[in-house]
Amino acid sequence: MALHILNSAPPYHKANIHCCAKKSRFNNGHKAPSTTIKHLNRIIATTASLLLSHYCMAQELEPRSYTNIPIGMHFLAAGIVHSEGDLSPAPSAPISNANLNIDAGVIGYAHTFDLMGDSSKFDIAASRVCYQGDAQLNGEKVSADRCGYGDPTMRLTWNFFGAPALQAKDFASWKQGLVVGTSLQITLPLGSYDKHKLLNSGSNRWVFRPGIGLSHRLGNWYYDVMASVRFYTDNKQYLVDTHLQQDPLYTVQGHLIYNLNRGHWLSLNANLFFGGGTSKNTINSLDEQQNSRLGLTYSFPINQKNSIKLNASTGVITEFGNDFSTFGALWQYRF
Repeated sequence: MALHILNSAPPYHKANIHCCAKKSRFNNGHKAPSTTIKHLNRIIATTASLLLSHYCMAQELEPRSYTNIPIGMHFLAAGIVHSEGDLSPAPSAPISNANLNIDAGVIGYAHTFDLMGDSSKFDIAASRVCYQGDAQLNGEKVSADRCGYGDPTMRLTWNFFGAPALQAKDFASWKQGLVVGTSLQITLPLGSYDKHKLLNSGSNRWVFRPGIGLSHRLGNWYYDVMASVRFYTDNKQYLVDTHLQQDPLYTVQGHLIYNLNRGHWLSLNANLFFGGGTSKNTINSLDEQQNSRLGLTYSFPINQKNSIKLNASTGVITEFGNDFSTFGALWQYRF
């Protein structure tokens, strides 16, 4: 099973899972007024909760991916994800009645910086995944119970419109309107892979995912709309010597987010992903995707440096390998 943490890939044909600050001072060296510090704390807590939002989010449910954030910040994140149900573990795998449980641990790093005067961020993540369960393979019952390393993923995001590069002390007085950004995610084929096994933690191929999205604020409400496409290189060692090819996979998603108070926010998430049909040794597998998921995300700060994110999602349209549920928890720390 291939596991991707940063902006995890929609279908479970690869079993993809998806997957604060010091007190501000003015330039004259005097402490900022307590009201300003409190405002900065709220901004930083909110920022911490959204920076690595995709780590524990399954199936493209990534609220606040393109929201503006202060620059010059560093974050560590660690989380756990549990998925269970009818997961399709490999591209066009000839299985039925799948019943799998997947548990993943993830760790990641993010840094925000100035790119041509706009707010940008770079993040990277790695994972360890364990799975167990059974299914019918060509009419016979098969089972698996093992662990492996997922393919590491890295992403660059650039908010090129409506998101000026601001330090935290200046960000506190900035009001968001419309923000538009773009991103590029790359998945490296470095995870655990055995060509003799159907289920693998790594996918043995590169994945390139460009995307574009917007975020808009109206009072305490935000809404996000974004789209992306995944391009896959070939896996020439799928089940020993089969040449696996996959068409691009397209994803659109939307999020309705409400700010509660002091860094707390709640998001209703939905998506649609389609395409991604595969062929083996040039023979069409007739397995094009058209699935959708629905989920909730709740994020809250513990203090200035620590925050927690909880999420859950389930398949709504389950044409192929999407009839499963996922639950995740993520801790983030600013240093």
